[in-house]
Amino acid sequence: MSLAIVNTRAQVGIDAPSVTVEVHISNGLPGVSMVGLPEMAVRESKDRVKSAIINSGFVFPTRKITINLAPADLPKEGGRYDLPIALGILMASQQIDAQHLGSTEVLGELALTGELRAVSGVLPAAIKAADAKHELWVPRANAQEAALPQHSRVRAADNLLQICAHLQQQELMPNITATARQTDAIEYRDLSDVTGQHLARRALEIAAAGAHSLLMFGPPGSGKTLLASRLPSILPPLTDAAALQVAAIYSVANGAHVRPNFWQPPFRAPHHTASAVALVGGGSHPRPGEISLAHNGVLFLDELPEFDRRALQVLREPLESGEIVISRAAQQVTYPANIQLVAAMNPCPCGFLGVHPPRCQCTLEQVRRYRHKLSGPLLDRIDMHVEVLPVSRELLLSHQPGEKSIDVRLRVQQARERQLQRQGCVNAQLTVEQIREYCQLSASDQRLLEQALQKIQLSARSTHRILKLARSIADLKAADTISAIHLSEALAYRNLDRPVM
Repeated sequence: MSLAIVNTRAQVGIDAPSVTVEVHISNGLPGVSMVGLPEMAVRESKDRVKSAIINSGFVFPTRKITINLAPADLPKEGGRYDLPIALGILMASQQIDAQHLGSTEVLGELALTGELRAVSGVLPAAIKAADAKHELWVPRANAQEAALPQHSRVRAADNLLQICAHLQQQELMPNITATARQTDAIEYRDLSDVTGQHLARRALEIAAAGAHSLLMFGPPGSGKTLLASRLPSILPPLTDAAALQVAAIYSVANGAHVRPNFWQPPFRAPHHTASAVALVGGGSHPRPGEISLAHNGVLFLDELPEFDRRALQVLREPLESGEIVISRAAQQVTYPANIQLVAAMNPCPCGFLGVHPPRCQCTLEQVRRYRHKLSGPLLDRIDMHVEVLPVSRELLLSHQPGEKSIDVRLRVQQARERQLQRQGCVNAQLTVEQIREYCQLSASDQRLLEQALQKIQLSARSTHRILKLARSIADLKAADTISAIHLSEALAYRNLDRPVM
């Protein structure tokens, strides 16, 4: 037959919409015509495909070849269409049999020799193919990534000849199964390294239990960065679905799903010179930024006021909605951004406000100007504001280890399990309706909260965050209801809502 159809997948963010490659060979002047919104890398595939077919021992048809990439309104980019185009040409010219491609999807870039090269974004395509109960053929370098989803059916090849031999039933490609995912815990630095700092350690545990955002402020050397770097050691592992979603983002971002541990929540710590685009993502073909790369994990911003103000403002929408929408003229891409923000800052420009004996030389106006680098709406979205003061010299030199991460992680995991059983999500993700249902207060506690709100002048958003925080504190105590002690502790973690005196 002179018409062949091969199924493949495009890449749009972490989505992989289905694409049909239609190849028609007809009489007329020899040439290749490609339609269906192909971009430059896709249009160049005809030269790679021609050389790969010839160098693999086949004949490139000297007739008119029309290639359609459907749907026509979906932009196509990258070298992932080389292999389906080559197979379409060989099937349309009747050099190989097409009867085995009915429920098969194909991805891969071709070298001029016919060798197959890896492509980025294979994992989202593998997830979609598994959902559709289709078999997926990929280059050998992408095999383990494509086999990650459960119930996936994957075959891999090194070159075009191996795939053609499989289609001709001469030498079948083996089924690929994912190697055992890493289950050993990563050797993160232990929380026991932190000397003293009982309030900050308590705040870190509460933040981990409910996935709450946390801002630590204090003098240089008081342990803010040290505490933040220990947070991954007390976080529970990801679920399979969450880990697969994180792996899909990394597959799109750098072409590989490989991370130190499949189930470990990501921890991203960009430098304060990072731009707004570096945080959000972007480009002519939008790629995920640091915020999306921290999805289902932690985004740590050290020296928070040193970040460009425009870069900080882009955090506001993801902290509220849990996703980032990047709009371009040709397309709109949505990346997930369900992050736990942890930040650190000095209390004043010189950094020594509140230190004893007094060392700060900053005026009240300088302190206010420094803190106003963080806008009110951004601070409003951060659940906890915790002051971290230096530990005494005697305690520091005593080298007394604190509680180990494994013990804290056990309490955090038990609190998370209570939340998932009760409402199906962590407390930081509670909706307004769920807050009314699961964060109810007694009449006396309601009056306590009203008095605090009147004194501190908190917004409705801050009020909801205090209630969610109190719910996490209660969960750590295995309490079914929020009491006055839980609410009072939650209110104490809103230091920066109070004016600078």
